[in-house]
Amino acid sequence: MSFWTRVFGWWDRQTLNTRLWTWRHGERVGEDSSGNVYYQTAGGKRRWVIYQGEAEASMVPAEWHGWLHHTYALPPTRDPLPRKDWEKPLLSNLTGTPGAYYPPGSIMNAVPLPRSDYVAWSPDQQ
Repeated sequence: MSFWTRVFGWWDRQTLNTRLWTWRHGERVGEDSSGNVYYQTAGGKRRWVIYQGEAEASMVPAEWHGWLHHTYALPPTRDPLPRKDWEKPLLSNLTGTPGAYYPPGSIMNAVPLPRSDYVAWSPDQQ
């Protein structure tokens, strides 16, 4: 990674200021399966995440999101949440990508379904 990307590149990992703040005040708490690293200050008042790759908030798992927002006092590394058998694995936000969801009948589908919920008006019909 180049020097300029580290100084001005807020979208990829961390900036120089975040790196310095983390180095001076950060206490590493844990890491999730995506490689994101979580920190807090000594008293636990401030909590933050250093993303692995692009800074995409939808890639923070629910248990870590709860810890970041002070919903849970203990991090998932010390007090893991029970997992349900119906829970799906974390999936990033796919909006604007080829993997985005389009409901049946959407004009964004490769082969949209024929519309059957209305009849188009024609001036010839009375």
